[in-house]
Amino acid sequence: MNTPRPKNGSRGRRANANKTPGLGARRAAAALLTAVLTDGRPLDEALAAEQDVNGTLARLDPRDRGFARTIAATALRRHGQISDILTHFLDKPLPEKSGIATPILHGAIAELLFLDVAPHATVSACVALAKTDKNARHFAGLLNAVLRRASREGPALRDAQDAVALNTPEWLLTSWRNAYGEETATAIANAHLAEAPLDLTVKSDAAGWADKLTGAVLPTGSIRLTEGGRVDTLDGYKDGEWWVQDAAAALPAKLFDNISGKRVLDVCAAPGGKTLELAAAGADVTALDRSAKRLVRVTHNLKRTKLAAKVVTANALTWEPDGDDKTFDHVLVDAPCSATGTIRRHPDIPHLKSTSDLAKLVSQQEKLLTKAAELTSPGGTLIYCTCSLQPQEGEQQIEKFLAANAGFERLPITPADLPGLEEAVTADGDMRTLPTFWAGEGGMDGFFAARLKRAE
Repeated sequence: MNTPRPKNGSRGRRANANKTPGLGARRAAAALLTAVLTDGRPLDEALAAEQDVNGTLARLDPRDRGFARTIAATALRRHGQISDILTHFLDKPLPEKSGIATPILHGAIAELLFLDVAPHATVSACVALAKTDKNARHFAGLLNAVLRRASREGPALRDAQDAVALNTPEWLLTSWRNAYGEETATAIANAHLAEAPLDLTVKSDAAGWADKLTGAVLPTGSIRLTEGGRVDTLDGYKDGEWWVQDAAAALPAKLFDNISGKRVLDVCAAPGGKTLELAAAGADVTALDRSAKRLVRVTHNLKRTKLAAKVVTANALTWEPDGDDKTFDHVLVDAPCSATGTIRRHPDIPHLKSTSDLAKLVSQQEKLLTKAAELTSPGGTLIYCTCSLQPQEGEQQIEKFLAANAGFERLPITPADLPGLEEAVTADGDMRTLPTFWAGEGGMDGFFAARLKRAE
Protein backbone atom coordinates (compact mmCIF):
# COMPACT_ATOMS: atom_id res chain seq x y z
CA MET A 1 0.00 0.00 0.00
CA ASN A 2 1.42 3.39 -0.98
CA THR A 3 1.63 6.11 1.60
CA PRO A 4 -0.66 9.01 0.61
CA ARG A 5 1.18 12.12 -0.49
CA PRO A 6 0.90 14.98 1.99
CA LYS A 7 -1.46 17.77 1.13
CA ASN A 8 -0.04 21.17 0.25
CA GLY A 9 1.44 22.83 3.26
CA SER A 10 1.75 19.71 5.41
CA ARG A 11 5.54 19.80 5.17
CA GLY A 12 5.48 23.24 6.67
CA ARG A 13 3.17 22.15 9.44
CA ARG A 14 5.54 19.28 10.31
CA ALA A 15 8.45 21.73 10.37
CA ASN A 16 6.50 23.90 12.81
CA ALA A 17 5.64 20.83 14.88
CA ASN A 18 9.33 20.15 15.38
CA LYS A 19 9.56 23.45 17.27
CA THR A 20 6.92 22.41 19.82
CA PRO A 21 8.35 22.62 23.39
CA GLY A 22 9.25 19.20 24.78
CA LEU A 23 8.86 17.42 21.45
CA GLY A 24 12.50 16.27 21.40
CA ALA A 25 12.19 14.60 24.79
CA ARG A 26 9.00 12.79 23.73
CA ARG A 27 10.64 11.67 20.47
CA ALA A 28 13.55 10.23 22.44
CA ALA A 29 11.20 8.50 24.89
CA ALA A 30 9.31 6.90 21.98
CA ALA A 31 12.60 5.67 20.51
CA LEU A 32 13.62 4.16 23.85
CA LEU A 33 10.28 2.39 24.27
CA THR A 34 10.50 1.02 20.75
CA ALA A 35 14.01 -0.27 21.39
CA VAL A 36 12.93 -2.18 24.50
CA LEU A 37 9.39 -3.33 23.69
CA THR A 38 9.75 -3.95 19.95
CA ASP A 39 13.43 -4.66 19.41
CA GLY A 40 14.09 -6.39 22.74
CA ARG A 41 17.11 -4.26 23.63
CA PRO A 42 18.10 -3.35 27.21
CA LEU A 43 17.18 0.20 28.19
CA ASP A 44 20.77 1.11 29.10
CA GLU A 45 21.92 -0.05 25.66
CA ALA A 46 19.18 1.96 24.00
CA LEU A 47 20.09 5.04 26.03
CA ALA A 48 23.72 4.75 24.94
CA ALA A 49 22.70 4.35 21.28
CA GLU A 50 20.35 7.34 21.38
CA GLN A 51 23.12 9.51 22.82
CA ASP A 52 25.34 8.87 19.80
CA VAL A 53 25.77 11.64 17.24
CA ASN A 54 22.65 10.72 15.26
CA GLY A 55 20.55 9.60 18.21
CA THR A 56 17.39 11.27 19.47
CA LEU A 57 19.10 12.29 22.73
CA ALA A 58 22.21 13.75 21.12
CA ARG A 59 21.06 17.36 20.78
CA LEU A 60 18.87 17.58 23.85
CA ASP A 61 19.93 19.53 26.91
CA PRO A 62 20.51 17.53 30.12
CA ARG A 63 17.08 18.39 31.48
CA ASP A 64 15.27 17.05 28.41
CA ARG A 65 17.49 13.96 28.34
CA GLY A 66 16.50 13.23 31.90
CA PHE A 67 12.84 13.84 31.10
CA ALA A 68 12.99 11.42 28.16
CA ARG A 69 14.48 8.70 30.32
CA THR A 70 11.91 9.33 33.05
CA ILE A 71 9.03 9.00 30.58
CA ALA A 72 10.43 5.77 29.13
CA ALA A 73 11.26 4.24 32.50
CA THR A 74 7.84 5.10 33.91
CA ALA A 75 6.08 3.69 30.85
CA LEU A 76 8.05 0.45 31.28
CA ARG A 77 7.32 0.22 35.01
CA ARG A 78 3.63 0.85 34.44
CA HIS A 79 3.32 -0.92 31.11
CA GLY A 80 0.62 -3.30 32.28
CA GLN A 81 -1.49 -0.52 33.75
CA ILE A 82 -1.05 1.69 30.70
CA SER A 83 -2.01 -1.13 28.32
CA ASP A 84 -5.09 -1.86 30.41
CA ILE A 85 -6.13 1.80 30.48
CA LEU A 86 -5.79 2.09 26.71
CA THR A 87 -8.29 -0.74 26.21
CA HIS A 88 -10.92 1.63 27.56
CA PHE A 89 -10.22 4.16 24.82
CA LEU A 90 -9.26 1.98 21.84
CA ASP A 91 -11.40 -0.77 20.33
CA LYS A 92 -8.24 -2.55 19.18
CA PRO A 93 -4.48 -1.92 19.19
CA LEU A 94 -3.09 0.40 16.57
CA PRO A 95 -1.89 -1.35 13.39
CA GLU A 96 1.76 -2.24 12.86
CA LYS A 97 2.10 0.47 10.23
CA SER A 98 1.19 3.24 12.65
CA GLY A 99 4.81 4.27 13.09
CA ILE A 100 5.63 5.59 16.53
CA ALA A 101 1.98 6.18 17.48
CA THR A 102 1.87 3.37 20.05
CA PRO A 103 5.02 4.35 21.97
CA ILE A 104 3.83 7.96 21.86
CA LEU A 105 0.57 6.86 23.48
CA HIS A 106 2.30 4.83 26.17
CA GLY A 107 4.69 7.65 27.01
CA ALA A 108 1.84 10.16 27.08
CA ILE A 109 -0.28 8.03 29.45
CA ALA A 110 2.78 7.70 31.69
CA GLU A 111 3.03 11.49 31.76
CA LEU A 112 -0.65 12.12 32.38
CA LEU A 113 -1.33 9.49 35.04
CA PHE A 114 2.00 8.79 36.73
CA LEU A 115 4.19 11.88 36.27
CA ASP A 116 1.61 14.64 36.82
CA VAL A 117 2.56 16.56 33.69
CA ALA A 118 0.06 19.24 32.70
CA PRO A 119 -2.42 17.64 30.21
CA HIS A 120 -2.22 20.46 27.68
CA ALA A 121 1.58 20.17 27.50
CA THR A 122 1.50 16.41 27.04
CA VAL A 123 -1.31 16.34 24.49
CA SER A 124 0.08 19.22 22.45
CA ALA A 125 3.61 17.81 22.25
CA CYS A 126 2.56 14.22 21.57
CA VAL A 127 0.11 15.13 18.80
CA ALA A 128 2.77 17.37 17.26
CA LEU A 129 5.26 14.50 17.46
CA ALA A 130 2.87 12.14 15.69
CA LYS A 131 2.56 14.64 12.83
CA THR A 132 6.33 14.46 12.22
CA ASP A 133 6.22 10.72 11.52
CA LYS A 134 5.07 9.62 8.05
CA ASN A 135 2.99 6.74 9.46
CA ALA A 136 1.95 8.06 12.85
CA ARG A 137 0.62 11.32 11.42
CA HIS A 138 -2.45 9.49 10.11
CA PHE A 139 -3.38 8.77 13.72
CA ALA A 140 -2.74 12.24 15.15
CA GLY A 141 -6.45 12.96 15.50
CA LEU A 142 -7.04 9.65 17.25
CA LEU A 143 -4.16 10.32 19.64
CA ASN A 144 -5.56 13.72 20.43
CA ALA A 145 -8.99 12.28 21.27
CA VAL A 146 -7.59 9.36 23.32
CA LEU A 147 -5.26 11.54 25.35
CA ARG A 148 -7.91 14.12 26.12
CA ARG A 149 -10.23 11.37 27.36
CA ALA A 150 -7.39 9.77 29.32
CA SER A 151 -6.62 13.05 31.07
CA ARG A 152 -10.25 13.21 32.25
CA GLU A 153 -11.19 9.58 32.83
CA GLY A 154 -7.78 7.99 33.39
CA PRO A 155 -7.25 8.83 37.08
CA ALA A 156 -10.35 6.92 38.15
CA LEU A 157 -9.37 3.93 36.02
CA ARG A 158 -5.83 4.02 37.43
CA ASP A 159 -7.00 4.15 41.03
CA ALA A 160 -9.18 1.06 40.52
CA GLN A 161 -6.35 -1.07 39.07
CA ASP A 162 -4.32 -3.85 40.70
CA ALA A 163 -0.90 -2.40 39.94
CA VAL A 164 1.01 -5.46 41.19
CA ALA A 165 -0.90 -7.95 39.04
CA LEU A 166 -0.88 -5.78 35.92
CA ASN A 167 2.78 -4.72 35.96
CA THR A 168 4.48 -7.92 37.15
CA PRO A 169 4.85 -10.97 34.88
CA GLU A 170 2.98 -13.90 36.41
CA TRP A 171 6.04 -16.18 36.42
CA LEU A 172 7.98 -13.65 38.48
CA LEU A 173 5.18 -12.94 40.92
CA THR A 174 4.56 -16.67 41.45
CA SER A 175 8.25 -17.32 42.08
CA TRP A 176 8.41 -14.56 44.70
CA ARG A 177 5.26 -15.81 46.41
CA ASN A 178 6.77 -19.28 46.63
CA ALA A 179 10.09 -17.96 47.94
CA TYR A 180 9.03 -15.15 50.26
CA GLY A 181 5.29 -15.44 50.83
CA GLU A 182 2.34 -13.46 49.50
CA GLU A 183 2.83 -10.31 51.58
CA THR A 184 6.54 -9.92 50.83
CA ALA A 185 6.06 -10.74 47.14
CA THR A 186 3.45 -8.00 46.87
CA ALA A 187 5.72 -5.55 48.68
CA ILE A 188 8.60 -6.40 46.31
CA ALA A 189 6.42 -5.81 43.26
CA ASN A 190 5.24 -2.49 44.69
CA ALA A 191 8.84 -1.45 45.44
CA HIS A 192 9.69 -1.94 41.77
CA LEU A 193 7.23 0.78 40.78
CA ALA A 194 9.38 3.51 42.32
CA GLU A 195 12.62 5.01 41.02
CA ALA A 196 15.64 3.87 43.02
CA PRO A 197 17.70 6.42 44.97
CA LEU A 198 21.31 7.13 44.03
CA ASP A 199 23.90 5.43 46.26
CA LEU A 200 27.64 6.05 46.27
CA THR A 201 30.64 4.12 47.58
CA VAL A 202 33.43 6.41 48.78
CA LYS A 203 37.14 5.75 49.08
CA SER A 204 37.21 7.38 52.52
CA ASP A 205 35.49 9.89 54.82
CA ALA A 206 31.89 8.86 54.19
CA ALA A 207 30.54 11.39 56.69
CA GLY A 208 32.45 14.24 55.07
CA TRP A 209 31.29 13.38 51.57
CA ALA A 210 27.71 12.87 52.72
CA ASP A 211 27.77 16.41 54.08
CA LYS A 212 29.27 17.85 50.87
CA LEU A 213 26.82 16.01 48.62
CA THR A 214 23.71 16.54 50.76
CA GLY A 215 23.39 12.85 51.47
CA ALA A 216 23.18 10.43 54.36
CA VAL A 217 25.56 7.70 55.46
CA LEU A 218 23.82 4.33 55.52
CA PRO A 219 24.65 1.82 58.29
CA THR A 220 26.70 -0.26 55.84
CA GLY A 221 28.87 2.72 54.84
CA SER A 222 27.33 3.73 51.51
CA ILE A 223 26.12 7.28 50.92
CA ARG A 224 22.54 7.83 49.78
CA LEU A 225 21.90 11.14 48.08
CA THR A 226 18.78 13.08 48.93
CA GLU A 227 18.95 15.36 45.90
CA GLY A 228 19.19 14.51 42.21
CA GLY A 229 21.42 15.90 39.49
CA ARG A 230 23.95 14.79 36.90
CA VAL A 231 26.47 12.48 38.50
CA ASP A 232 29.44 13.83 36.56
CA THR A 233 28.82 17.35 37.85
CA LEU A 234 28.81 16.41 41.53
CA ASP A 235 31.67 17.37 43.84
CA GLY A 236 34.31 14.67 43.99
CA TYR A 237 33.40 12.89 40.75
CA LYS A 238 36.27 14.18 38.62
CA ASP A 239 38.71 13.63 41.48
CA GLY A 240 37.61 10.02 41.77
CA GLU A 241 36.58 10.17 45.41
CA TRP A 242 33.55 7.92 44.90
CA TRP A 243 31.59 5.82 42.42
CA VAL A 244 27.92 4.99 41.90
CA GLN A 245 26.93 1.65 43.46
CA ASP A 246 23.71 0.50 45.08
CA ALA A 247 24.09 -0.11 48.81
CA ALA A 248 23.26 -3.82 48.38
CA ALA A 249 25.72 -4.25 45.51
CA ALA A 250 28.47 -2.82 47.72
CA LEU A 251 28.07 -5.55 50.35
CA PRO A 252 29.59 -8.73 48.81
CA ALA A 253 33.08 -7.23 48.47
CA LYS A 254 32.94 -6.24 52.15
CA LEU A 255 32.50 -9.86 53.22
CA PHE A 256 36.20 -10.71 52.87
CA ASP A 257 38.52 -10.35 55.85
CA ASN A 258 41.56 -8.09 55.54
CA ILE A 259 42.58 -8.33 51.88
CA SER A 260 45.33 -5.72 51.85
CA GLY A 261 48.20 -7.10 49.79
CA LYS A 262 46.29 -10.27 48.90
CA ARG A 263 45.73 -11.57 45.38
CA VAL A 264 42.01 -11.22 44.64
CA LEU A 265 40.22 -12.26 41.46
CA ASP A 266 37.01 -10.47 40.48
CA VAL A 267 35.20 -12.76 38.03
CA CYS A 268 32.64 -11.12 35.71
CA ALA A 269 34.01 -7.78 36.91
CA ALA A 270 32.17 -5.29 34.70
CA PRO A 271 30.81 -2.69 35.33
CA GLY A 272 33.48 -2.57 38.04
CA GLY A 273 32.05 -1.34 41.34
CA LYS A 274 33.36 -4.35 43.23
CA THR A 275 36.74 -4.11 41.50
CA LEU A 276 37.06 -0.56 42.79
CA GLU A 277 36.09 -1.65 46.31
CA LEU A 278 38.67 -4.43 46.35
CA ALA A 279 41.38 -2.13 44.99
CA ALA A 280 40.49 0.58 47.53
CA ALA A 281 40.92 -2.03 50.28
CA GLY A 282 44.53 -2.55 49.15
CA ALA A 283 44.13 -5.84 47.31
CA ASP A 284 46.15 -6.91 44.29
CA VAL A 285 43.13 -7.20 42.01
CA THR A 286 42.65 -8.98 38.72
CA ALA A 287 39.41 -7.87 37.04
CA LEU A 288 38.23 -10.54 34.60
CA ASP A 289 35.36 -10.19 32.12
CA ARG A 290 34.60 -11.57 28.68
CA SER A 291 33.27 -8.23 27.35
CA ALA A 292 35.98 -5.85 26.17
CA LYS A 293 33.33 -3.19 25.63
CA ARG A 294 32.10 -3.38 29.24
CA LEU A 295 35.67 -3.41 30.56
CA VAL A 296 36.27 0.01 28.99
CA ARG A 297 34.09 1.44 31.75
CA VAL A 298 36.08 -0.45 34.39
CA THR A 299 39.36 0.91 33.04
CA HIS A 300 37.93 4.43 32.89
CA ASN A 301 36.75 4.30 36.51
CA LEU A 302 40.06 2.86 37.71
CA LYS A 303 41.82 5.79 36.09
CA ARG A 304 39.30 8.31 37.45
CA THR A 305 39.58 6.97 41.01
CA LYS A 306 43.37 6.51 40.79
CA LEU A 307 43.03 2.86 41.80
CA ALA A 308 44.93 -0.05 40.29
CA ALA A 309 43.84 -3.43 38.98
CA LYS A 310 44.93 -5.79 36.25
CA VAL A 311 42.13 -5.83 33.67
CA VAL A 312 41.79 -9.02 31.62
CA THR A 313 39.42 -9.70 28.74
CA ALA A 314 38.70 -13.43 28.61
CA ASN A 315 36.07 -16.09 29.08
CA ALA A 316 36.36 -17.12 32.72
CA LEU A 317 35.48 -20.73 31.91
CA THR A 318 38.57 -21.20 29.73
CA TRP A 319 40.94 -18.59 31.19
CA GLU A 320 44.16 -19.56 32.94
CA PRO A 321 46.23 -17.06 34.99
CA ASP A 322 49.69 -16.09 33.78
CA GLY A 323 52.74 -17.13 35.76
CA ASP A 324 53.36 -20.03 38.12
CA ASP A 325 50.68 -19.18 40.65
CA LYS A 326 47.40 -20.42 39.17
CA THR A 327 45.18 -19.64 42.15
CA PHE A 328 44.15 -16.56 44.17
CA ASP A 329 43.93 -15.87 47.88
CA HIS A 330 40.33 -14.76 47.41
CA VAL A 331 37.83 -14.96 44.54
CA LEU A 332 34.63 -12.97 44.02
CA VAL A 333 32.06 -14.19 41.48
CA ASP A 334 29.31 -11.70 40.65
CA ALA A 335 27.66 -14.08 38.23
CA PRO A 336 25.50 -13.11 35.24
CA CYS A 337 21.90 -13.49 36.32
CA SER A 338 18.30 -12.52 35.65
CA ALA A 339 18.95 -9.27 37.58
CA THR A 340 15.43 -9.35 39.02
CA GLY A 341 16.74 -7.69 42.16
CA THR A 342 17.51 -4.53 40.17
CA ILE A 343 14.13 -3.94 38.49
CA ARG A 344 13.82 -0.58 40.30
CA ARG A 345 16.87 0.59 38.34
CA HIS A 346 16.20 -1.45 35.21
CA PRO A 347 12.45 -1.47 34.51
CA ASP A 348 13.10 -3.16 31.16
CA ILE A 349 13.99 -6.46 32.85
CA PRO A 350 10.42 -7.81 33.21
CA HIS A 351 9.96 -7.21 29.46
CA LEU A 352 13.21 -8.91 28.43
CA LYS A 353 13.58 -11.92 30.75
CA SER A 354 11.70 -15.21 30.79
CA THR A 355 11.80 -18.60 32.48
CA SER A 356 13.84 -19.97 29.57
CA ASP A 357 16.49 -17.28 30.20
CA LEU A 358 16.57 -18.29 33.86
CA ALA A 359 17.35 -21.92 33.05
CA LYS A 360 20.28 -20.91 30.82
CA LEU A 361 21.66 -18.53 33.42
CA VAL A 362 21.49 -21.12 36.21
CA SER A 363 23.56 -23.50 34.09
CA GLN A 364 26.11 -20.79 33.34
CA GLN A 365 26.36 -19.82 37.01
CA GLU A 366 27.03 -23.41 38.03
CA LYS A 367 29.92 -23.63 35.57
CA LEU A 368 31.37 -20.28 36.71
CA LEU A 369 31.17 -21.28 40.36
CA THR A 370 32.99 -24.55 39.64
CA LYS A 371 35.71 -22.69 37.73
CA ALA A 372 36.04 -20.09 40.48
CA ALA A 373 36.52 -22.89 43.01
CA GLU A 374 39.47 -24.17 40.99
CA LEU A 375 41.00 -20.69 41.03
CA THR A 376 40.70 -20.33 44.83
CA SER A 377 43.84 -21.16 46.82
CA PRO A 378 43.69 -23.74 49.64
CA GLY A 379 42.49 -21.85 52.72
CA GLY A 380 41.14 -19.07 50.49
CA THR A 381 37.71 -17.46 50.45
CA LEU A 382 35.23 -17.68 47.60
CA ILE A 383 32.28 -15.29 47.54
CA TYR A 384 29.44 -15.97 45.12
CA CYS A 385 26.76 -13.33 44.53
CA THR A 386 23.95 -12.41 42.16
CA CYS A 387 21.63 -9.41 41.90
CA SER A 388 18.69 -11.78 41.57
CA LEU A 389 15.63 -12.48 43.69
CA GLN A 390 15.33 -15.99 42.26
CA PRO A 391 16.39 -18.77 44.70
CA GLN A 392 17.60 -20.89 41.76
CA GLU A 393 20.34 -18.31 41.20
CA GLY A 394 21.24 -17.99 44.88
CA GLU A 395 20.40 -20.34 47.72
CA GLN A 396 19.79 -23.38 45.51
CA GLN A 397 22.96 -22.77 43.54
CA ILE A 398 25.05 -22.83 46.73
CA GLU A 399 23.37 -25.98 48.06
CA LYS A 400 24.18 -27.79 44.82
CA PHE A 401 27.78 -26.55 44.91
CA LEU A 402 28.41 -27.61 48.52
CA ALA A 403 26.90 -31.03 47.88
CA ALA A 404 29.28 -31.55 44.96
CA ASN A 405 32.43 -29.97 46.46
CA ALA A 406 33.52 -31.53 49.73
CA GLY A 407 36.62 -29.31 49.75
CA PHE A 408 34.51 -26.23 50.44
CA GLU A 409 32.38 -25.24 53.40
CA ARG A 410 30.17 -22.28 54.13
CA LEU A 411 31.86 -19.50 56.12
CA PRO A 412 28.67 -18.09 57.68
CA ILE A 413 27.85 -14.42 57.26
CA THR A 414 26.91 -12.88 60.60
CA PRO A 415 24.93 -9.78 61.66
CA ALA A 416 28.26 -8.12 62.47
CA ASP A 417 29.15 -8.35 58.76
CA LEU A 418 26.00 -6.41 57.82
CA PRO A 419 25.51 -3.57 60.30
CA GLY A 420 21.97 -2.27 60.20
CA LEU A 421 20.93 -5.14 57.95
CA GLU A 422 20.66 -8.03 60.37
CA GLU A 423 17.48 -9.18 58.61
CA ALA A 424 19.57 -9.90 55.52
CA VAL A 425 21.38 -12.79 57.24
CA THR A 426 19.61 -16.05 56.40
CA ALA A 427 19.24 -19.06 58.67
CA ASP A 428 21.96 -20.82 56.64
CA GLY A 429 24.40 -17.94 57.06
CA ASP A 430 24.06 -16.39 53.60
CA MET A 431 23.07 -12.83 52.67
CA ARG A 432 19.71 -12.09 51.08
CA THR A 433 18.64 -8.47 50.64
CA LEU A 434 15.24 -7.47 49.28
CA PRO A 435 13.96 -4.25 47.67
CA THR A 436 11.69 -3.91 50.71
CA PHE A 437 14.60 -3.51 53.15
CA TRP A 438 15.12 0.06 54.38
CA ALA A 439 11.81 0.93 52.74
CA GLY A 440 11.53 4.20 54.65
CA GLU A 441 14.93 5.28 53.33
CA GLY A 442 14.29 4.31 49.71
CA GLY A 443 14.88 0.56 49.69
CA MET A 444 17.76 -1.32 48.08
CA ASP A 445 18.46 -3.84 45.35
CA GLY A 446 17.73 -7.51 45.85
CA PHE A 447 21.01 -9.39 46.27
CA PHE A 448 22.24 -12.82 47.31
CA ALA A 449 25.74 -13.64 48.55
CA ALA A 450 27.37 -16.70 50.08
CA ARG A 451 30.83 -16.87 51.64
CA LEU A 452 32.69 -20.13 51.17
CA LYS A 453 36.08 -21.34 52.37
CA ARG A 454 38.35 -23.84 50.67
CA ALA A 455 40.01 -26.41 52.91
CA GLU A 456 43.72 -26.01 53.60
